[in-house]
Amino acid sequence: MRPDRREYPERPIVGVGAVIVSGGGVLVVRRRYEPLAGRWSLPGGALELGETLESGVRREMLEETGLEVEVGPVIEVFDRILLDETRRVRYHFVLVDYLCWPVGGELGPGSDVDAAVFVRPTELDPYDLTTKARAVIDRALELAREAPRVVR
Repeated sequence: MRPDRREYPERPIVGVGAVIVSGGGVLVVRRRYEPLAGRWSLPGGALELGETLESGVRREMLEETGLEVEVGPVIEVFDRILLDETRRVRYHFVLVDYLCWPVGGELGPGSDVDAAVFVRPTELDPYDLTTKARAVIDRALELAREAPRVVR
């Protein structure tokens, strides 16, 4: 098995994430591993070789939350670069976050998370999300209002 090369990578890593909306709430997860171990965030992970972005989102959501999702529009694409105390790049991700809706499965913490819960947007403060995660959630909710999910 190949070692995990997310820490101190040779090049940026493509990651996918989601704002899963359902019943007036958004899904947040408490991360089990670095980066952001122990912090609440949006579910997501690294894209695998040969995997499309949308397939990666579906796989990651199932692995981390137990939910099968319908993948909607891209919310945002951004960098997350974290430096160590010597200013060396410890993590560098290019993240693509999608608006998603649950279509199956059962909510529960999966491989990389300790907890997964739906929270009303007005009740997110106690979860101490990063400023960027809050901005992505806000944009996702705007998108959901502007272009609601087409029921198939």
